[in-house]
Amino acid sequence: MIRRRPHAPAAAVLLGLLLTLLAASPALAAGYRYWSFWDGAGGQWAYATQGPSTSRPADGAVLGFRFSVSKDAAAEAAKPRTAADFEAVCAGTAPADGTKRVALVIDSGVPGDAPSGETPPQEAPRTACARVAPDATAAEALASVAKPLRYNGAALLCGISGYPKTGCGEPIEDSGSGQPAPSASASGTAAGQASGDGGSGPSAGLVAGLAAVAVLGAAGVWQSRRRRR
Repeated sequence: MIRRRPHAPAAAVLLGLLLTLLAASPALAAGYRYWSFWDGAGGQWAYATQGPSTSRPADGAVLGFRFSVSKDAAAEAAKPRTAADFEAVCAGTAPADGTKRVALVIDSGVPGDAPSGETPPQEAPRTACARVAPDATAAEALASVAKPLRYNGAALLCGISGYPKTGCGEPIEDSGSGQPAPSASASGTAAGQASGDGGSGPSAGLVAGLAAVAVLGAAGVWQSRRRRR
């Protein structure tokens, strides 16, 4: 009688492959360098739930943009360093029929977060009061006061007022010295932001969740084949 050699469960094989991919994935880098987008409703900064190109702020809204190196979108992104205060920004801009006023805080960040060879254009955050059409998006309000804006091929916001000159949401690896260092494989392709069009990478939890779903699916297929024998 020819005895069939037992095969390793498909789930175990797939799990091994997934663990290998996760270990090498840039999504688990020390952080990402990008412009984060914030909503200042109620005078407190909260990570925006939409991207600038889809968010349509109301009259009196306060929006913030901060350039920094962050590990994950909402959890670790650095907030703008100026208070979310509409009156402080737009007090000198009178209301006008057929328009809305949007207060903007644009924080270029600190030198330690700047790409190699560049420095933040301002040491302190700058503010501007945008007067735009009632249906204008956050991106349009930003463009009215902070040109030029730079986007990548996926319409992700990469630069404000020309800063930074290049790059878009690159993964940053840990140099081992306690300071982030540019990844050797940085390609200028931004990972998807939680808000939909900014620049942060997927969290480790998301990747692990997808891995678990794949493993469970493979285990189910293996069990089904085993019952047919």
